[in-house]
Amino acid sequence: MKTSLPLFRRAFFDPWRSTLAWAAGLAAAAFLYLPLYPSIGGSAQMQEMIDALPAEMTKALNYDQIATGPGYTQSTLFGLLGFLLMTIASVSWGAAAVGGDEESGQLELTLAHGVRRVQVVLERALALLLRVLLLAGLVFVLVLLLNEPSQLGIRAENLFGAAFLFAGLALLSGTAALCAGAVTGRRVYGLAAGAAVAVLGYVFNAVGRQGDSVEWLLNLSPYHWAYGNSPVINGADWLVVIWLWGISAALVAVAAVALERRDVGA
Repeated sequence: MKTSLPLFRRAFFDPWRSTLAWAAGLAAAAFLYLPLYPSIGGSAQMQEMIDALPAEMTKALNYDQIATGPGYTQSTLFGLLGFLLMTIASVSWGAAAVGGDEESGQLELTLAHGVRRVQVVLERALALLLRVLLLAGLVFVLVLLLNEPSQLGIRAENLFGAAFLFAGLALLSGTAALCAGAVTGRRVYGLAAGAAVAVLGYVFNAVGRQGDSVEWLLNLSPYHWAYGNSPVINGADWLVVIWLWGISAALVAVAAVALERRDVGA
């Protein structure tokens, strides 16, 4: 009997140790940052320290709202360490999905079994999507559990929307890595493309918040698209959620077309 979605099943279940390791890292970040808020986040001393920092640095690090529980969570977990961990995980998975497989010679073996190239891209993209959603769901649950004990005061519906943006932002970098790997057949180009989306997005956000003359950079920043509205504080802009996820879908489509049209292993 033929197994349904065989490539997806293998891509999703075989690297379970990697998924578990990234989940542990995100859990550690949540337990490291969030319980500290009652002692440092809402204190007058913390606000005084933030006010003493240069305004440019505060804006660059997204610390201008850190004195509130939702702002603290937005800045430290979703906007900094969690963003970093999720991006690295997604980019590494995306770059390995096609480009890494081709470099190792496994892709040619897979295609020799009568598997269509479009199927390779779509099933591995689906595995990437579900792994990213799994990690984002874990962060959502952990923040929800720590919300009351850590006195964060986050509304559950705002947290839900922020988790979707968190996943969408990571997925954008991951699908960029998958697309570049499918176009070039090289894992390193996938890593470079995924990292560029994340790093440039963060840098454009940091620089664009420094003044009116550079504010136009915010329009080029996926990081700002996702977090410019401070979704943990104000709730998600669902049009932005659709936009981020739509771009990721388009990148997967480009990857499928590119792999279908070029020689593999050339």
